[in-house]
Amino acid sequence: MKRRNFIQSTVVTSFFSIKALTELNWRKNAAGVVVINAGVGGNNTVDLLERIEKDCLSHRPELTILMAGTNDMNSRKYIPLDQYEKNLQELLSKIKRIKGHILLMNLLPVYEPYLFTRHNPDFYKPQGHHGRLLQMNGRIEHMAMQNRIPFLDLYHIFNSIGNIGLEKNSLIKNEANSNTTDGLHPTPEGYRVIGIAVYNAILQYRLPHQKIVCFGDSITIGDGIDGGYNYPSYLKKLLS
Repeated sequence: MKRRNFIQSTVVTSFFSIKALTELNWRKNAAGVVVINAGVGGNNTVDLLERIEKDCLSHRPELTILMAGTNDMNSRKYIPLDQYEKNLQELLSKIKRIKGHILLMNLLPVYEPYLFTRHNPDFYKPQGHHGRLLQMNGRIEHMAMQNRIPFLDLYHIFNSIGNIGLEKNSLIKNEANSNTTDGLHPTPEGYRVIGIAVYNAILQYRLPHQKIVCFGDSITIGDGIDGGYNYPSYLKKLLS
């Protein structure tokens, strides 16, 4: 499948899209923007399907920002790839049924030596964790194209500029920047990068944004809804 990079702008230059936003005059009253953080730690696509009505659809969002799959591919809440694709399609179909717009995001790279302290590397054989991650991201991008919905390639952004590893400036948590052997979740700066990338995608695709639900797992909820670091909080600031 030919790769399609939907987000061409860099994270830095996306700030300058604010001027374009005003000139296009498509933005509604910013004071009324609602961004709901509907992330729950540990969720896989089965969990998301169980709570989509209560935590997403009941809000009647104009736009749902969806990231799902990090837990589907791990050893504790594993969902086979074909079933994952069916679950993700059901999530997309449910949102489309209420005439909601969707921004679909793929999965972030991880620092595997940390990950393998919590998950047996043998579980990911024969393709390995990285191979499985690429397979899943390929399915996510394919489904975005198939459903004709905007796609945000966060993997490419983090893999290119995230310095994923042991250095303090890694966008993924490690001992140097957060005193933890995490290797999976973004740092505050990582969440800021996601917020800017999502904001830029909303501008690029002229997506409605008066009421947004950010639906996903622990990478969505971040360090907590109230006062914590997470991409929905940064997005709210940018839109307001």
